[in-house]
Amino acid sequence: MLHKFSSSNVSKVRSSESGISRRSFLITSAQSSAGLVLGMALPLSQAQAKTESAVATTKTFTPNAFVSVDSSNKVIITIKHLEMGQGTFTGLATLVAEELDADWSQVECRGAEANTEHFANTMWGKFQGTGGSTAIANSYSQMRNAGATARAMLVSAAATLWRVPVSEISVEQGEVLHKSSGKRVSFGTLAELAALQKVPSSVNLKDPANFKLIGRKVPRKDVGKTSGKAIFTQDIQRPDQLTAMVAHPPKFGATLKSFDASQAKKVPGVEAVVAIPNGVAVLAKDYWAAKTAREQLSIQWDESKAFQQSSDDIMKEYKALAEKPGLLAAESGDVDKGFTEAAQIIEAEYEFPYLAHATMEPMNCVVQIKAGANGTSGAELWYGAQIHTGDQMAVAGVLGIKPDQVKINTLFAGGSFGRRGNSHSDYVVEAVQVAKAHGKGVPVKLVWSREDDTQAGYYRPMYFHKLKAGLDKSGNLVAWQHRIVGQSIVKGTGFEGMIQNGIDHTSVEGASNLPYGIPNKRVELHTTENQVPILWWRSVGSTHTAHATESFLDEVAKAANKDPLELRMALLKDHPRHSGVLELAAKQANWAAKRAAGKSVGVAVHKSFGTYVAQVVEVAKTGEGYKVEHVTCAVDCGVTVNPDVIKAQMEGGIGYGLSPALLSEVTFKQGKVVQSNFHDYQVIRMKDMPAIDVHIVPSTEPPTGVGEPGTPVIAPALANALVTAGAEREYRLPLKTPLV
Repeated sequence: MLHKFSSSNVSKVRSSESGISRRSFLITSAQSSAGLVLGMALPLSQAQAKTESAVATTKTFTPNAFVSVDSSNKVIITIKHLEMGQGTFTGLATLVAEELDADWSQVECRGAEANTEHFANTMWGKFQGTGGSTAIANSYSQMRNAGATARAMLVSAAATLWRVPVSEISVEQGEVLHKSSGKRVSFGTLAELAALQKVPSSVNLKDPANFKLIGRKVPRKDVGKTSGKAIFTQDIQRPDQLTAMVAHPPKFGATLKSFDASQAKKVPGVEAVVAIPNGVAVLAKDYWAAKTAREQLSIQWDESKAFQQSSDDIMKEYKALAEKPGLLAAESGDVDKGFTEAAQIIEAEYEFPYLAHATMEPMNCVVQIKAGANGTSGAELWYGAQIHTGDQMAVAGVLGIKPDQVKINTLFAGGSFGRRGNSHSDYVVEAVQVAKAHGKGVPVKLVWSREDDTQAGYYRPMYFHKLKAGLDKSGNLVAWQHRIVGQSIVKGTGFEGMIQNGIDHTSVEGASNLPYGIPNKRVELHTTENQVPILWWRSVGSTHTAHATESFLDEVAKAANKDPLELRMALLKDHPRHSGVLELAAKQANWAAKRAAGKSVGVAVHKSFGTYVAQVVEVAKTGEGYKVEHVTCAVDCGVTVNPDVIKAQMEGGIGYGLSPALLSEVTFKQGKVVQSNFHDYQVIRMKDMPAIDVHIVPSTEPPTGVGEPGTPVIAPALANALVTAGAEREYRLPLKTPLV
């Protein structure tokens, strides 16, 4: 059967649904100073506390939204941030267990469901979500308070039980003790009595000198990933569940004209084929049936308004724009005068392609729409939810219900790097659209293949940078101009409030706040538009600004005949945390030492998401090319919660950053994405990883994130090392210098 559709009508549906998501998704970074909210769950009422029967029905002590102790002595900690491999289960649980004085072995974690009242990201206002390396930063005091509150109530319960003063009670490794009498009792035994205690209005937190878990390596709590016991979206199997796959347009902006599903419906296991605003969905008993049937669809697309450009066309436009002044993002001093008086001018241009997120687990989501007497009564979803509140709003918009009628069960996610934190809730909305179009009320698991996510997903934008520096007669850097050209990640989304005076902060971060003591600086931005869907990518703007600024600074050092490290240290004299990580990395890498023939080093330093990172890369020249042998990394992220997680994230960030430095890029040819899977969108393999040493700066500053800041620094440090080893300076990523 041939199905015909009006592209205008389909576009209206898509516009309406995505518009609801965008309007509802407003988050402003200005709210980062919002007051701390503990996020208490409702405690047992005083009336309940007085009735033994009410307490007896629940053998669990739950003093707040984050902590629960059951009679089996388990301490269950609810983690409000998505665990996608970055260690939030471990880090946030450490904060609670520290103040609770729990034994680490009794601690279990679970992901929080969508509940803005209890689980909002305190840096984002009344909004639940994970991103911007904020998990530890926004939860540090909150989770410690949650643990301390639970501890105080357990102590009060023990004092009541033994009829002794609270001051005589202590807690050690999951047991409450009265040392003078030798009495001791487990948390689990005290659970019911603790539930009767009054929730304290305030608690005292530990002196850091008494920390037993914070600052130490403890086993991770996101367990079961190597054994298969961990539950991901793909593991969910509900009764009567169907698997769905969607045929997407081959070009962005194309719409569905007609389709013939007669051959697809002949595939065994196929239950239905339905049209949705962004394509045609096949629903089947299993993945293979859905995938096979999708390949049998005959689809006509209307490409009259689709994206048609190639990557070279876009870059040509960007270069032309960079010849003209852009909107002013930052300025200090008199830049024009600085260049006029400069004895030497250095210029350079850097190109950055589109990038895919390439998560190990492509996008997927399970949804079940629930019917009521007057239509849809709600929806329940199971997936690795990164932006809970935005997804709730988007789903509610599709179904015409209230956000609180959308229940989200948060599972582990196999990576995100920004992909699941989509302001359009794209794959989540798509899953709901499929289930709605099917209309049977059964659970539907939407699965994207690797090809789907590479060719129909969202990308780190393409960028072009044009830099100019002026040196005086003594080789001092006196003027700096930086022009950036690229799409805005937040324009047209609920995050549009981040655009101030036409400047998208995410496009210029790392450049507009350049720490170097240059008397005359100017940063400009040209924001472009096209139909390629874009999204933040691990470390966002710093993915390109760090490479451009740190690579160019090495060129400035060469022109000034100065050591790159010494030049940076001199320019950072007013930025002790920048210079601190730089000095530590250089010392640990033995920067000044004479190296064996063919070996060279390069350095870079950058701050992103409040965390300071410096890296020294050592490369070796071989007969066939160059080998990346060693990376020395220094990081200052404030208080160290778990050194092992910090080191793992620096190592992972370095590996992730090496991929676009050496291999990865998404290119377009006449509107179509060229790459499709890991054979042509390549990422670095374990065999190619260099040895990495990570050194953490001791600090008493508030903790900041480590999920992203390790990524931006590696590309410029590597590029600088290759140049010192004798390679030609390259101005486009990925580098083409032969590496072995």
